[in-house]
Amino acid sequence: MSRLTVYRDDAPDTILLDVTTPGEIAETLRPHNIRFDRWSAPVTPAPDAPAEEVLEAYRPYLDTLMGETGAGSADVVRINASTPNLPELRKKFLSEHTHSEDEVRFFVHGQGAFVLHIRGRVYSVLCTQGDLISVPAGIPHWFDAGPKPDVVALRVFTDTTGWIAQYTGDDIANRFPAEVP
Repeated sequence: MSRLTVYRDDAPDTILLDVTTPGEIAETLRPHNIRFDRWSAPVTPAPDAPAEEVLEAYRPYLDTLMGETGAGSADVVRINASTPNLPELRKKFLSEHTHSEDEVRFFVHGQGAFVLHIRGRVYSVLCTQGDLISVPAGIPHWFDAGPKPDVVALRVFTDTTGWIAQYTGDDIANRFPAEVP
């Protein structure tokens, strides 16, 4: 189940808001220009389906999204126990960073938390199968798929070189661990 939990950035033990309905999540994030949406396909590809099959299953959504955002490419990323250098990769994602373009992800299978640091608040967004999130360029955040990840996601990029992070150097992610079951 998708979930949004909001904290003050100086109080990781104090929950200000905790919602689980997609509409409430989207409405809470909208003032920060963060898009949260749910997609459904006529057929959900198997977790090990070839990337082309996954992309084709969501093509109508991708074409619309890419047209709206001017994105130039989409690909499929898989993060699981067999991912090479998984501990180093997880550490990289768990460090607060920003991007020079929107970070757009659609969860085909599995789950992961995007944790956003905005104006004195921390917004932990647990995304699950069927969730789309778009984090605007420049918003400090980190990502966690948990210690035993099993995620298949679509990534959408404007810059075709892909995922490039600018790390903030803030250790806030150590104080606000993502809650990924």
